[in-house]
This record gives sequence, C-alpha cells and structure tokens, in this order.
Amino acid sequence: MIDGIFMLHVVTLLACAVAIYLSCEWFVNAVEWLGLRLKVGPLAVGTVLAAFGTALPESVVTFVAVVFGSGSEQKDIGVGAAMGGPLALATAAYGVTGFMLLTRRRKVAAAETNAASNAARGEDVGDTRKLARDQRWFLTIFVVKVALGLVTFAFKPALGLLFFAAYGVYFWRELRAEPGGGDDAVDLEPLRLQRRRATPATWAVVTQALVTLVIIFVASQLFVHALEAIGPMIGLPAAVTALLLSPIATELPEIMNAIIWVRQGKTHLALANISGAMMIQATVPSGLGILFTRWRFDGPLLLSGVVTIIAILFLLVALNTGRFTGRTLTWAAAFYGVFAACLIPILV
Repeated sequence: MIDGIFMLHVVTLLACAVAIYLSCEWFVNAVEWLGLRLKVGPLAVGTVLAAFGTALPESVVTFVAVVFGSGSEQKDIGVGAAMGGPLALATAAYGVTGFMLLTRRRKVAAAETNAASNAARGEDVGDTRKLARDQRWFLTIFVVKVALGLVTFAFKPALGLLFFAAYGVYFWRELRAEPGGGDDAVDLEPLRLQRRRATPATWAVVTQALVTLVIIFVASQLFVHALEAIGPMIGLPAAVTALLLSPIATELPEIMNAIIWVRQGKTHLALANISGAMMIQATVPSGLGILFTRWRFDGPLLLSGVVTIIAILFLLVALNTGRFTGRTLTWAAAFYGVFAACLIPILV
C-alpha cells in the first residue's frame, strides 16, 4: 500500500512538473505580448510582469500562513518561505540558467561553424551593469531583513511597511527605466491562443496570461504537497523537506521561465525574471512576516540568510570583473549544495 502511495506521489510530481513547464511556455508567450500592450521596456517584462506573475502565488501563500495561521508552526512556515525563496533563486535558479547557457552555446557551436556564427555565439547576458545594480539593491534589503531577524524591539513590526515601500520604488523605477512599444512585435512569437493572428486581441493576451498563471499556481502547490509527502517516505525529516526541497519547488515557475527564455535566445529576459522575482521575495513576503510574526531566526533560517548573502556576493564579483558567464552562473548552484551540507547535520 505504501509503495502504491509513493508511486502516486511520484507520478504527481512528474505530472505537475510537466504542467508547470508547458504553462510557463504559454505564460512567457503571453507576458511578452502584455508588455508590448502596456508599452513597458523589454527588461521590465522580466523584472516586473513575469516576476510579479510567478511570485504572486507564493506571496499569497505566505500571506495566508502569517496572517491567518492559527499557530506558531504555520507562521514559521511563512517565515521559512520568505527566506527560502531568495536562497533558491540566488543559487539554483541562476545555476540552471548558467547550465542552459552552456548547453545552448554548445548546440549552436555544433550547428554553425563559420566565422560570423562564431561571433554570434557569445553569451548575451544583457545589461550587466543594471543586473549588478539590482543585485546590490537586493543585497542591501536582504541584509536588513536578516539583521531584523536577530533582534527584538517594540516597533519592529512597523518596519515591515518599509519593505513594501522598497518594492514600490523598485517597481516604479523599472517601469520608467526604458521605453517600450515600437516594433518589438517583430521579435515575438504568435500568441499561442491566436496563432493565426499577427497581432492578437488584448482579451486573448490577458486570458492566456491569467489562465496559465492559475495552472502554474495550482500545479506548484500540488508539487510542493507531493514533495512534502515523499520526504518522510524516503527518510528525510519534515524540517529538511520544508527548508531544503520546498523552496526549490516553490521557485519552479521562475526556473522554468529561465529555461524557456534561454532556449529561445532571450537570456536577458531570463536573468531579469530571476532578479525581479528576487526583489519581490526580498520585500513582499518579508514585509508580511515582519508585520505579523515575531520574525526571529533560529539556526537554519540564519544559515539560509548567510548562504544567500554569500551567493549574491559571488555573483556581484562575477558581474564587476567581467566573468559573468554561463560557466560562472552554473557554479551558483553549488551554494545550495553548501546550504544542504550544513543544514542536514543541524536538523537530523
């Protein structure tokens, strides 16, 4: 009977992963057209529209846990999600993006051999100065939220409002950072919902974006629940599953978006999506946690914060020294391995 239940959860994991990937393909297709409709710049499509869409369901889950949670255990789940999300994005998501960059470069190298194509094989990672600026902004906010987890004082909950304000400033800056509109439609694939139309109807763009977002949300939650059920079956403590595996599962939509955009040769959008999602994860869930919980860190939470900070410093060094390549990005995933190696002895 246990074997049958185990296999059911495994099948659920695989089915949800496929559903998330296919839905993300439709979602990124719709969000690019939505960016054109709203006349926002190409990078804002990744940092704001796509990031807001994929991070919103996770933020809702955190909101429910910290606001309506009946006990400290449920509230702790919300705090753990607020810390685990940025860690997974700064390590695993960037690592997967780097791996996809290397894979795509090798495929292009195998298919094209002339000098012109060799020049085109360079890894176009977009505006590294802007990406470095976003990472510095994230790091500043993240260090503050980790520091708040180490102290207790009367007006600490009120500081949660500052995190919402910080995201508001970032949101406003991103939308005004670059012009949108123009002839960007020539680079877009036809809307999946209206493949035969050169310019899709606005209602179709919005419908495709919202429906796929709902599917991503439902499939992600089923994926997390199946993962939490499988963990104890294979001998992992529930705490290990919650802090080590669940963050990867909740950030699966962002990871899938990165895979799709890199595969399409739009690495700048993949990186923008990750950095934008990191800004949301550093502010909105954290603000909710600070407002509605004690926001006090134990050893595992502090460890996740320290590893995240180290990973971001690693990325900033790569950005500032011109070594921000697919190979370097792949190494970012190693920091998640470091987190696992340090976490398991603490919890087991």
